[in-house]
Amino acid sequence: MTVNLTRIYTKLGDDGRTHLGDGSRVSKLDSRVEAYGTVDELNATIGVARLAPNMPPRFDEWLARIQNDLLDVGADLCVPPADETARARLRVGPEYTAWLERAIDDVNEHLPKLHSFVIPGGTPAGAQLHVCRTVCRRAERRTLAVQDTNQETVRYLNRLSDLLFVLSRAANETAQGNEPLWEPGAHEAKPAP
Repeated sequence: MTVNLTRIYTKLGDDGRTHLGDGSRVSKLDSRVEAYGTVDELNATIGVARLAPNMPPRFDEWLARIQNDLLDVGADLCVPPADETARARLRVGPEYTAWLERAIDDVNEHLPKLHSFVIPGGTPAGAQLHVCRTVCRRAERRTLAVQDTNQETVRYLNRLSDLLFVLSRAANETAQGNEPLWEPGAHEAKPAP
């Protein structure tokens, strides 16, 4: 599959509408456009995360693969299901999600058990991976709003947010040996300044 981009601006979106991958035109507020736009935002946040100081090289390699896979997710989302006479389209399959699950298991087996919710933060890498995780959750919600979406895109985004969570924990463990955890009602035990 080759993509040729020769013109950056076409002026076709000036009326608030855009083309989907099948050539149909919809509002830029359409749920399908919102979904793949949020996946694009997620991809950009992962690009920022890859630049974080002390990002483990193995995680960076995985994130590079995920960035490419997210373009596949966007390609899947931008084309509504077609009739049988239409040409074959790129669709996300179970193998995308299976790879994420193997990565999750690989990282998670080396992490300490959690006894509370994690407060996003810690190291720059850990904090940025938490930002990616929350954008991924939003992308998943936006994808759920798309009528007749490929359900594998939903599963993929769900597992990806889980992977981003364990990567953030691992990045914090590697760099400082601990991670910020929620202490319910902690402010009640501390005197006011």
